[in-house]
Amino acid sequence: MKLLHFTDIHLTTPGETIGGRDPNANFRRALDHALGLHADAEALVITGDLSDWGDRADYVRLRERLNTLSIPVRLCIGNHDDRETFLSVFPEFADENGFVQHAFPLSRGVGLALDTWAPRTHEGRFCETRAAWLDARLAEADGPFWLFLHHNPTPTGVAPADSIMLKDADRLGEVVKRHAERLAHIFFGHCHIPLSGSFHGVPLSAPRGTNHAGFANFAESRLLTRSELPEAYSVVLAERDHVTVHMVEFRAEEALAVEGSPDWADWDRAEMSR
Repeated sequence: MKLLHFTDIHLTTPGETIGGRDPNANFRRALDHALGLHADAEALVITGDLSDWGDRADYVRLRERLNTLSIPVRLCIGNHDDRETFLSVFPEFADENGFVQHAFPLSRGVGLALDTWAPRTHEGRFCETRAAWLDARLAEADGPFWLFLHHNPTPTGVAPADSIMLKDADRLGEVVKRHAERLAHIFFGHCHIPLSGSFHGVPLSAPRGTNHAGFANFAESRLLTRSELPEAYSVVLAERDHVTVHMVEFRAEEALAVEGSPDWADWDRAEMSR
């Protein structure tokens, strides 16, 4: 099974930039790069901050672009989004309670997109109603299940980032613990830094995001840190006995050199380029 994971695309009014980068152009570049190499992916999942200001026009343009793609796309919302406005353009992603939550079939189990949005805050929330929805979905099948959400459920150790993490992580954790044997992986975004680890024994990961990049600045206690590191997305490769997640820095090709054979017989200390 192959999946594409984008996050924090932060679409803006055309012409507006963030940190000197054009989110709309970078989203197009990410799509062209990912689908050019991975047209066989089963799905593209975008884990939130779809719009930078929650503007309806951004969601309309996103819908128009996604309608041209040849693979299914699944969406979560993040702190920069607006749930009501999003659902006015993407009503199919609402659950029975009006949250942006849905299940989708995969060749290896089921994907679950979660809603961690809360109004007028950058921190994440996961209320009892949302947790009950997740608990019910996880009880419906043996899995494996693949969870997608925007906010990080685990602390990063970077104080400004942790001040806006998922504040109801304990509630999510109680559901995860009950069904840990069915859960294969948790994917998220929000932090704009590449992360990996585990949550109650379940592996998790996040790529940097398709536009502006953050940095794990452990010395800063109050403000988030922006960097000039490359934009990125993830490629997920999963089989019965393994999962591999690549973070692909899709605008780094000019810095690449194809050299260095993996074949031991080709290694020659005098002639190899190092």
